[in-house]
Amino acid sequence: MARINLLPWREELREEKKKQFLTVLVGVAIIAGGLVFLAGRQVEGIIGHQIARNDYIKKEIKTLDQKIKEISALRKKREELLARMKVIQELQGTRPVIVRVFDEVARSVPDGVFFTSLSIKGNNLAVQGVAESNNRVSSLMRDFDQSDWFSSPNLQSVNKAGTRAGSDFSLTVTQVNPNQSEVVKKGGKK
Repeated sequence: MARINLLPWREELREEKKKQFLTVLVGVAIIAGGLVFLAGRQVEGIIGHQIARNDYIKKEIKTLDQKIKEISALRKKREELLARMKVIQELQGTRPVIVRVFDEVARSVPDGVFFTSLSIKGNNLAVQGVAESNNRVSSLMRDFDQSDWFSSPNLQSVNKAGTRAGSDFSLTVTQVNPNQSEVVKKGGKK
């Protein structure tokens, strides 16, 4: 039999397959590296887009916070204005009452009685004055008691005037509003 040596041919084939394998392996590695690079770029793009969205949301939140502060300031100013308007309305509403009270005081003072001091604290009217006699003081208290604008006259003191004829007196009386009293009598609220 003839002897043929096939080893070198097989060796060359093996070397060629090894080269092809390495070429394919390098190609796959390059393609895999490219895919990893592209995937990394894609993820970075998504992250960048999300960061941009987050920044936009933070910017809008700051804008809304400023608007909320402005709204709070406007509400506070509104409450202050409403409080001022309420005070003004109360003052305008009580203006005729005060005029009526002083008119009623003038009507209630009998002849021979002179006021030296008149003060109002809340609904209490404090009167100090001089009367020709104790009967005049009694008359003044009756007039206050019969008035629709006053109730509960209370004599604090009566003193004999030193050098003058007559008596010094001090009394308090409660101011009432007859319009509110009628509402209360009918069962309504003040």
